[in-house]
Amino acid sequence: MENLDRLPALPLIANNPYFSIWLPGDTLNAAAPVHWSGAPKGLNGSAVIDGREYCWLGKSSRPSMETVSLKVTPTRTVSVMRAAGVGLTAAFWSPALPDDLDALSTPITFVDVSLVSLDGRAHSVSLRFFASGDLCYDGQVPPPLQGEQFAYEGLSMAFIGQAQQRVLGHSGDHITMDWGYLYLAAPEGVRYLENRGLSFTKELDIGAEPCGTHLLLGYDDVAAIDYFGAYCKNWGMRDGKTMPQALSAFSQRRAELLSACERLDEAVLSEAERIGGEDYRLIAAAAWRHTFAAHALIATPGGEMAFLSKENDSNGCIGTVDVSYPSIPLFLRFCPELVNALCRPVLRFASLPVWQDDFAPHDVGRYPHATGQVYAAKKPLPNGRTAPLYYLYPAGTDVYDPRYQMPVEECGNMLIMLEAALSFGADDSLIRRYAGLLDQWVRYLNDCGEDPGEQLCTDDFAGHLARNVNLSAKAFVGIACYARILSRLGRTEEARRWEARAHALAESWLRRAFDGTSAALTFDGTGWSMKYNLVWDRVLGLHLLPEEFYEAETRSYLGHVNEFGLPLDSRADYTKSDWLVWSACLTVDPALFRQLIAPLAHYLRATPTRVPFSDWYDTKTGRYVAFIARSVQGGVYMPMIIP
Repeated sequence: MENLDRLPALPLIANNPYFSIWLPGDTLNAAAPVHWSGAPKGLNGSAVIDGREYCWLGKSSRPSMETVSLKVTPTRTVSVMRAAGVGLTAAFWSPALPDDLDALSTPITFVDVSLVSLDGRAHSVSLRFFASGDLCYDGQVPPPLQGEQFAYEGLSMAFIGQAQQRVLGHSGDHITMDWGYLYLAAPEGVRYLENRGLSFTKELDIGAEPCGTHLLLGYDDVAAIDYFGAYCKNWGMRDGKTMPQALSAFSQRRAELLSACERLDEAVLSEAERIGGEDYRLIAAAAWRHTFAAHALIATPGGEMAFLSKENDSNGCIGTVDVSYPSIPLFLRFCPELVNALCRPVLRFASLPVWQDDFAPHDVGRYPHATGQVYAAKKPLPNGRTAPLYYLYPAGTDVYDPRYQMPVEECGNMLIMLEAALSFGADDSLIRRYAGLLDQWVRYLNDCGEDPGEQLCTDDFAGHLARNVNLSAKAFVGIACYARILSRLGRTEEARRWEARAHALAESWLRRAFDGTSAALTFDGTGWSMKYNLVWDRVLGLHLLPEEFYEAETRSYLGHVNEFGLPLDSRADYTKSDWLVWSACLTVDPALFRQLIAPLAHYLRATPTRVPFSDWYDTKTGRYVAFIARSVQGGVYMPMIIP
């Protein structure tokens, strides 16, 4: 088949961690749709052509339409199919537009379907679509459901949801939505099927001219996030907008939104192809909706934005600092204020009495409850149970086990993220409001970052590691970023001292870690590793290490590359896609960059594991190890922010 963008799984609905439905196959009718976690979620589409029914979406016992082409762009999944002399084009698209955050944060996906006669004959077609009520609950046992159908501002509309609602009634990982209401809207033909789901049917006579319709799927989650005790709405619903109003507004804006999506797709993919050819175009297309859909963008009680990730297929944490850190290249390039929105909840929690450590937190809760760090908590939290209200605990409460904290990691991450956001044009209110915290965190890096003791880093799946060379690099990069922050605050003399300290630490690091050809995994000279944390030296122009080091280090990676990519380090064959791309960005040689990212594109095209773009997979087998649909894939946009 020509013109097929082969991905491990195709994005159908990709709005947030709950409204996230994927097709684990090469074509729209190769498999049944599932939630990112693998739970079946019923979406089906068929076309009865001259009395015979053909499947165009989902897995069916009926004949399937033949796929002619399939393209995945940042905002759209478009499939062209044919059967019995009729051509059908189906497009699932979401206005994931970083310059229209109201549209981006509203959980609505369009499904456009058009039909045309391919044989020059007239055809009678009944176009059908079904969305199951299982999108409204977690697990395999259906609870009592209720719904209704009605007309609203020129649209045929219906909704379905549980008869008894428990809003924000759980937290954890591998859990799907379990409250709220699924909506389906179209110009006509939408029905509520009692206790089953929502359906659409339209009768069409196909002649010489194309014809079709558009559907809208929306999810009213009632409340998106528990934000330190306040039940908050998605940013686009913050002023009391209802889902019927949102669906109507999206329908009226459809042409405008589609045009904006087409322009964005063209701009992003053209830039990606210029940087890294067809391989990088595919990587960029695979990561866009994927990244945004791992977050909820909400309005805080104070009217500010909070951008909260979920650690999908990891531990379910919300607002994890070392998950935000790898994600930010996408946001820096297209909407730097979202990086501030990632940092805002962390800074708030770190200012509360319960947080008494002199380093930055790891997270702010477990999705969808931003109620205080759960990682390293001494009391285990069973999956599904709502997160504790740690934000209310007084000072002196013994909550966390220090062995499972990530102090150098998170201090460095926060300082780098805040300075990077400012460098790309974000507002400076956070560094002014929380300057005292930043002063505290840089002192921790200064005291403990030069030659770190046995600590966890963001690659915590690899276990504790003492004298971690890459983690030490994060410390002096973080200190250099802090010096830049001080300059912005007008604290010029302090800024000079901290900048000098960062350079002194970088020189010490280079002497102890680099043997002239590559830098080791640990300061005792053991092994090798990606030095992805150093990429900010290039991005922000910190001038910490010489060009000769970067070229030698990057070329040393070539001897370790396997079929599906460069391993994370010498301890195992697995890799991380975000860090792989960051490490490739350490070189200024375009050919070497392309050589290092090509195996990642090969992974997307050939992996036998049909899950949304995994960032942790085996470089020899191409099978994913863990981590599905995570926000860190925003990191593959790093090449777009290299000067």
